[in-house]
Amino acid sequence: MAVGIVGPRQSEGAAMNARDVIDFADLTRRDIAVVGGKNASLGELYSVLRPLGVNVPGGFATSAEAFRLFLVENSLVAPIEKALASYHAGLRSLAETGSTIRQLIESGTFPHRTEDAIRHAYRRLGLDAREDDIAVAVRSSATAEDLPEASFAGQQETFLNVRGEEAVIDACRRCFASLYTDRAILYRETHGFAHEAVALSVGVQHMIRADQAGAGVMFSIDTESGCPDVVMVDAAWGLGEMVVQGRVDPDEYQVFKPLLETVGKRPIIARTVGAKKRKMIYGRGETGLREVPTSKIERDATVLDNTEILQLARWAVQIERHYGCAMDIEWAKDGADGELYILQARPETVQQRREALHQAFSVTGKGALLVEGAAIGQAAASGRTCLLEDIAEMDRFEDGAILVAPTTDPDWLPVMKRAAAIVTDHGGRTSHAAIVSRELGLPALVGTGNATRILSDGQDITVDCSAGERGFVYSGTANIETRKIDLAHLPRTQTKTMLNMANPAAALRWWRLPADGVGLVRMEFVIANTLRIHPMALLHPGRVTAEAAAEIAKLTQGYADKAEYFVDGLATGLGRIAALGWPDPVIVRMSDFKTNEYAELIGGDAFEPREANPMIGFRGASRYYSDLYRDAFALECRAIKRLREEMGFMNVAVMIPFCRSAAEADRVLQTMAEFGLVRGDKDLEIYVMCEIPSNVVEAQAFAQRFDGFSIGSNDLTQLTLGIDRDSELLAGQFDERDPAVKWMIRHVIAEAHRHGAKVGLCGQGPSDHPEFARFLVESGIDSISVTPDSFAEVRRHISHAEQAEQAA
Repeated sequence: MAVGIVGPRQSEGAAMNARDVIDFADLTRRDIAVVGGKNASLGELYSVLRPLGVNVPGGFATSAEAFRLFLVENSLVAPIEKALASYHAGLRSLAETGSTIRQLIESGTFPHRTEDAIRHAYRRLGLDAREDDIAVAVRSSATAEDLPEASFAGQQETFLNVRGEEAVIDACRRCFASLYTDRAILYRETHGFAHEAVALSVGVQHMIRADQAGAGVMFSIDTESGCPDVVMVDAAWGLGEMVVQGRVDPDEYQVFKPLLETVGKRPIIARTVGAKKRKMIYGRGETGLREVPTSKIERDATVLDNTEILQLARWAVQIERHYGCAMDIEWAKDGADGELYILQARPETVQQRREALHQAFSVTGKGALLVEGAAIGQAAASGRTCLLEDIAEMDRFEDGAILVAPTTDPDWLPVMKRAAAIVTDHGGRTSHAAIVSRELGLPALVGTGNATRILSDGQDITVDCSAGERGFVYSGTANIETRKIDLAHLPRTQTKTMLNMANPAAALRWWRLPADGVGLVRMEFVIANTLRIHPMALLHPGRVTAEAAAEIAKLTQGYADKAEYFVDGLATGLGRIAALGWPDPVIVRMSDFKTNEYAELIGGDAFEPREANPMIGFRGASRYYSDLYRDAFALECRAIKRLREEMGFMNVAVMIPFCRSAAEADRVLQTMAEFGLVRGDKDLEIYVMCEIPSNVVEAQAFAQRFDGFSIGSNDLTQLTLGIDRDSELLAGQFDERDPAVKWMIRHVIAEAHRHGAKVGLCGQGPSDHPEFARFLVESGIDSISVTPDSFAEVRRHISHAEQAEQAA
């Protein structure tokens, strides 16, 4: 073995420090002081997790001792200290200081023992792969990076597709110099790291041929909400640097971790096809890199199939379990052998430091919608834009402005730290702009596609990321209110407090709420906001207009079977909400559009009758067995069946809205059974909405056919009092606390319990009126479902009511 290369695992850190090059197989995460956080983690992956089935490419690392030896042998210690002292004294700018130090290092030469060790290790890597001049990735790893209290991601340089011994030696020297990039100097200054205490290790790793396939980033945690039950995977064609740098809008997949190990289940709860307009590949002649446009086929297709998504998610869980914390992981697919590989893994440094207080933002007085994109930060901010096309313009940025840029990279950090919010044209949730915004606690919109074209410099705008995964930019300065909710001290109650949910994109942000499940999922909102197409238009495309057909073709790209677009999208969207409630019950109400609302869906005009009073017309249960909608209802049932039996969310129950009679209930249940949903089969529970007086009068008959009731207080009040709930003239008389309505509620609770059925209520009343919550508790209601923003308040109302009842 050549001088300076570690062979068998050394037991003493001091012995390892004396070595210049160390194989990944001989490193573990205990060796941060020896090879830096990134390379220590690579060693841990290769030496510990690779034998357990996680694919990790081989490689080696130079030691911190080799870096220090390089500085000493080239007499660089004193000149570096002098340059930094001039910077601290204000005699030199940051840019001048960094440039001077980097030039000093890049002019140096490696000590013979270090250079011989690198060359030997590189040749051995090629022999193992049976390839001369093997392509490698050469990455920097600082001895203070990837610590729980600081993320040095992107502070130093990485060089890809490096071939040949001379090129590897040169790349290693440039990595050494990158310890003193402007951004790295500033980061250490800001976070209190002494420059002389940080050394640089270089990792040299077999380059996976992702240029012929795809690559990306994944987190073992939801990066926005901090939900620990989700793996988030971003993917793009070609090398993963495009995803990391935020220069491409990637595919995004989310996987629900608790069901990953359930045999035969596919708990993929989000699958978004990104634009992926460009990719990075190897340069001509197998040297260097180049960026090229993707084909239309690549843009329309997903980078990963379901099997690959689940494989990566399992590895993420395995890596997280081993490290004992949430992880930020880079992966790649080799186009040559078709295998997936893990390239890096580091601790996630933002969500796991976040306090347990839950913040709720309210944005009112908004102006016109200007642009939208992926929301980062779950917050909102108003301010004046500063549009920068290039980092060279950074001197004109003013503190507190909203940064608008095509994209960002680590060089933008000084500007980003001074911003109130960030808006970019490109990038996904794992891009540089997204990661840094989270660390800085800023709201950001990434991947807008057109912000630099739509927004103008110096414009007053509001950036709203508070409503879920999609964020919005509005013109003008809106009113932003912030409430902090301490969830740790919410009382426990006997009456279950559940959630009303409609928006899958916002579901995971509420995972910290100690809810007892989801009492109402409004399927029609998922259809309207996510799918947008009338299901009958997918089944009978010949009946829609040419304009509608064009929209349908655009939305359903990638689906040969257009009906599958509806089933897949509906199951996935509902899965996000089912994941929020898991393992507690999640009750999905089948679609309850009115005919005028169905008609507003793409292609809907061709299938919906015109009614004088849609509120009490062809809606709810009456549609499901009708020839006018029966085939579409079959798609809804297919989605529920997939959600439960293929994805694994057996906690999902279904609910039938606006069921007028016991005879109609029988017809609906028979129709559902024909479509594969049988009450009691595989523990399926079926509920009915109690929103028509006949549901109360015939409570016994309904209780014999359904597992429970959910009181829809708005419609029940409307039909009991004979008041249109949308009438402004009669708004003062519309009150669910009216004695007649309260009699209805009390009666159905008593009758349901007498026949073994459960009863809940989903409505705004308990949120607005504490005395109404007390009435429900006194009446013996089993659960109350409310909107997430009012959950804490209603839980306290229920607790006070239960205490008062016990005292009485």
